[in-house]
Amino acid sequence: MKKLSFLAIAFVAFALAACTGTKEPKAEDKTETKSFEQEQVEAKIKMEIDSIAADLNKLKQLPFVQEGSKFELTKEEKQAKPDYLLDAAVAEKAQTLAEKYRILSALSVDKKIAALYEMPVEEYDKAIAKLSAAIDDPSFKALEGTNGSFFETTDSLYKYMSENGRINQFWQLAAAGLVEQLFVMNKNADKFLSVFDNNAASDVTYRIVLVLDALDRLTQYDPEVKPVVEALAPLKELNATSVEQLKEQLAKAKEGIEAARKALIK
Repeated sequence: MKKLSFLAIAFVAFALAACTGTKEPKAEDKTETKSFEQEQVEAKIKMEIDSIAADLNKLKQLPFVQEGSKFELTKEEKQAKPDYLLDAAVAEKAQTLAEKYRILSALSVDKKIAALYEMPVEEYDKAIAKLSAAIDDPSFKALEGTNGSFFETTDSLYKYMSENGRINQFWQLAAAGLVEQLFVMNKNADKFLSVFDNNAASDVTYRIVLVLDALDRLTQYDPEVKPVVEALAPLKELNATSVEQLKEQLAKAKEGIEAARKALIK
């Protein structure tokens, strides 16, 4: 009934306009209407993304990067230094703001891994500090005491970045940090997965779903996010609910993960 009534009113209004010679709405009126509609769309997306961020905050970080993790390398394992970590100099290649956020997140992951292998982290510290200063995001005060772990997707960081109008960059951080952790994990799955249980494995793939969902929604009004969504597409193959499944799926998705890393960290 409501729909029919609305249509009837619309028809009458149209007929009256035709009879009285009502002019076409001014261009600025159309702009204002469009702007209002856009605001409504963005408000809806914001609510949805806030909900996704809340779900993300409930997930624990991957076990081998958690503070107080039981993950340890043996003396012999520490001697075989990884050659797949990013060089700290990659920070100099960052041009856009989004690239700076992504590289900052990835470098903070690699700094964590380097420390596990008792490798020098001074260059990472310098690069991270330089990028952080260049970005100049006051939201980073939420990460004080996390030892420069810019890949952390905490509730407090999200709230600060939301208040500072940097929600899109929050998901850039989340995407790059996640891809880098998956990339590292795939290089020595037996070792890195040794501290996982089935819940942790399931959390990893749910984290992927949440990050992709948020970014996909952001593309509706921010086209610059679309390339990130496309880069992460191969991660959709990961939907494990057990450690064994995660190990198998990581092996199958190896090329896709490496491609995603190259796309995000140029």
